Amino acid sequence: MSDRKPDLHMPEDELHDPFFAARQALRRHATGGNVLILATVLALLAANIPGVSTLYNDFWNQSIRFQIGDFNIFSHSGRAMTLIEFINDALMAVFFFSIGLEIKREILVGELSSFRQALLPIMGALGGMVCPVAIYLLLAYGTDYIDGAAIPMATDIAFSLGVLAMLGSRVPISLKIFLTTLAVVDDIGGIIVIAAFYSSHIEPMYLIYAAVLFGVLLLGSALRIKSKVFYLSIGGVIWFLFLNSGIHPTIAGVLVAFCVPATPVFAPYRYVRTIRGSIAHFAAEDDDALCSRRILSKDQMNWLKEIESASDKVISPLQELEDSLHPIVNFGIVPLFAFANAGIYLLDIQPATIVQGISLAIICGLVIGKFIGILAASWLTVKLRWAPMPQHSNWKMMASVALLGGIGFTVSLFIANLSFAGEGATGDYLLNHSKIGIVAGSLLAGVGGFLMLHRFLPRKNLDSE
Repeated sequence: MSDRKPDLHMPEDELHDPFFAARQALRRHATGGNVLILATVLALLAANIPGVSTLYNDFWNQSIRFQIGDFNIFSHSGRAMTLIEFINDALMAVFFFSIGLEIKREILVGELSSFRQALLPIMGALGGMVCPVAIYLLLAYGTDYIDGAAIPMATDIAFSLGVLAMLGSRVPISLKIFLTTLAVVDDIGGIIVIAAFYSSHIEPMYLIYAAVLFGVLLLGSALRIKSKVFYLSIGGVIWFLFLNSGIHPTIAGVLVAFCVPATPVFAPYRYVRTIRGSIAHFAAEDDDALCSRRILSKDQMNWLKEIESASDKVISPLQELEDSLHPIVNFGIVPLFAFANAGIYLLDIQPATIVQGISLAIICGLVIGKFIGILAASWLTVKLRWAPMPQHSNWKMMASVALLGGIGFTVSLFIANLSFAGEGATGDYLLNHSKIGIVAGSLLAGVGGFLMLHRFLPRKNLDSE
């Protein structure tokens, strides 16, 4: 059961807030954004302090092993993974597993469950993916960094919602949900790009084994197997098979997430019936006895255990895993990824290189491409009356959010590593300068979006929709 308990002293309207789940998810992402900022600053400091920078870089290149006899689970094509590879290929698979759970939930019961409701952020996300890639390709045509075209297409949900959180309840909840949904659709696009363009040296037998295990997961879901251990253990094997198959292992995380059941063991009516029956044992006339008793009787313990068990079973495996993984991902995996990958050595970089080459292409893609793509696609969708505007918002606010969409940090860094890591001296140069472009572009988009929202949002707080 969850450790979070409702505050019984909250006003009645807050206890029955229809946007409670959305507000909680947004708050978790925003808080995670603050941790992400701290991890990024620490990475930049560690990479540029003499003496510390050597330790910082050497630390990530240590090999990592988890062996049973001669078999190392953390091995890639017979070679032990380095710590940075473990973070990028194993821990980020958990990150994408969490994204997969979120996408499935959004499709079933969230903002993506209604086509009309989802159309505006979907169209905005599509525009926000196509336009940055087009600008990048235009600037990178004929260069050796054209393969990084997918870098500026991502929106970082934690950072972007962290900026919105700084403005408090002045921001309409509908605008926050629009940005969150847009980022989720962006993640779907990133997943497709990773699967399609960042796979090589395919080993078909591993994929056949993985397909058989996916069949087992789907069969388990059809047979209403609700055990989380069942899906996570088989999912771990599928991750290993993908790791050695040539398909990027993070894709396994998403596919396994889609197999996790979204239906609970107990239907809500059965849950209510169970707790009513258990609570009925505690008769009102026993209140004095309960107040004087220091410990519960055996029967009372059993009645409360029934309620606890029923409460666990009324939450679907999908929702329980998503809720359990949020703090691990937001406060552990993503900040660790940022700390390992955002360490840019700046001391030998000429300032002029920030506004030329791959850095300029990424900055223009994130700041200009995202802004134009999201805003233009959203405007066209509303003008054609395919979808309504978010409540309590206007086009100045939408333009501000479109600029915030240019914060591409986490997934942009991830794609940059896939594009250039391990490509020799040229690859190291391009990777370092792509990181500069990502950090600079995300910073410009974040600061610009914040200033615009601060100017265009209503001065008074919006306490309710």
